[in-house]
Amino acid sequence: MNVNPGGKQARMRNGWFMQDEVKISQNMLFPPDHPDRANEPKGIKVILMERGLYQSHLRGKCPSRCEPDAAACCNKRILELQPDFQDQKSLVQETIEEAGHLCIFLPKFHCELNFIEFFWGKVKKDLRDNCDGTFETLKKNLPLALRSVQLSTIRLWEHRIHRWMDAYRDGLGTKAAQEQVREFSSKRYKSHRRVPETVAQAFDS
Repeated sequence: MNVNPGGKQARMRNGWFMQDEVKISQNMLFPPDHPDRANEPKGIKVILMERGLYQSHLRGKCPSRCEPDAAACCNKRILELQPDFQDQKSLVQETIEEAGHLCIFLPKFHCELNFIEFFWGKVKKDLRDNCDGTFETLKKNLPLALRSVQLSTIRLWEHRIHRWMDAYRDGLGTKAAQEQVREFSSKRYKSHRRVPETVAQAFDS
């Protein structure tokens, strides 16, 4: 969203704010009969002014991303902290939930915690191994590559993810967690009928 009205910015759905314990709906676009900006987005400044929250002594937006704990570093941050903006779900989440599914967001920039990344990696390797450089072959091989990944393999990836999660819960950084996961995966036991005490204790903790 821009600070000022108009221009290239998202056309957002209506918001709301509380005034004297009354919930007031707020249109994020100028009305169709506006003399200068009919149906254009209002921008941060106008929206905050209508709510009585605009702070003229603050900049419109911080030059870089606002700190997560910042309360009023800029007018954009003030708007972000409003209840209607805080409660608004993304279109992706709304679409998934309306279809009756759960929408679960995993931590950003942590592909090791998302085993679908392993799935796509396996699929892409299969495509590379069976590629002749033509688009027709790619279209033919893609469904085969998707079906080539066994359910048992996906479950092993899921187990690996839980190892990563346990390592992070123990307070380890990425590199140390990687070493712990690798160490656990590479262990070999002489007996298939007995779990070593050290491993059993790790599960109990």
